[in-house]
Amino acid sequence: MLEELPVRSRVRRVASDRPWVWLTLGWRDMMANRAISLSIGAALTLFGWILSLLLFETGATWAILPATAGFFILAPLLAAPLYEVSRRAELGQATTLHEAMQGFRPQIAMMGAMLLLIHLFWVRVAGLLFALFFGGVALPSLPALPMAMLRSEMLVPFLVTGTGFGFLLAAASFAIAAVSLPMLVDRDMSWLEAVTVSIQAVMENRQAMALWAGLIVLFTGLALVPFFLGLVVVLPLIGHATWHAYRDLVVR
Repeated sequence: MLEELPVRSRVRRVASDRPWVWLTLGWRDMMANRAISLSIGAALTLFGWILSLLLFETGATWAILPATAGFFILAPLLAAPLYEVSRRAELGQATTLHEAMQGFRPQIAMMGAMLLLIHLFWVRVAGLLFALFFGGVALPSLPALPMAMLRSEMLVPFLVTGTGFGFLLAAASFAIAAVSLPMLVDRDMSWLEAVTVSIQAVMENRQAMALWAGLIVLFTGLALVPFFLGLVVVLPLIGHATWHAYRDLVVR
């Protein structure tokens, strides 16, 4: 059993260009389960719209960018139904939407809490950075705030510092969740053990996982540009591909 193996014996090394295969297999799963996969993608896109609207209406426009960045942290958790679809497809089983939602297993709750704490910490840090760089000057009205920030000499230091913090948190979240969440959908094991194996898989496959992380950021970033519309397709694609990354990297 996996639980009886030393950590290093639990993961495989893969070719550095292997993420392209994961995307191909993820596309196959998505096309074979279009109705469910795209419905989940549409639901998450709608959630993004609602969150952005709430932040705008409450005057917390500054939080839209960090909240969007935090989406990269929470997305692996939200993709749990997609892992279940791919798991069942691997077994030759059809999946209903109700069955896909069973991907939210009880043991995923702790992982969800951890990722949520990281996300909330990032939003809090972003607020503190905003206050640090722009709190000493009189801010204009909300409609004029974006242009005022663009003209401010503090914009570049703010973006550099914020991006640095965001990168560190995103890298930690990626290592924690790279394969742990599909593993918890697939196996009866503790969340701490799944995290340990996930970090080891990332460390043993640095080049492949760096490419995989870059592809996730690139595809998701492009999907966010048309006001989140691209997420309808990109989220299911990456979710299904993540399942195949797990199957490739972790010993059965």
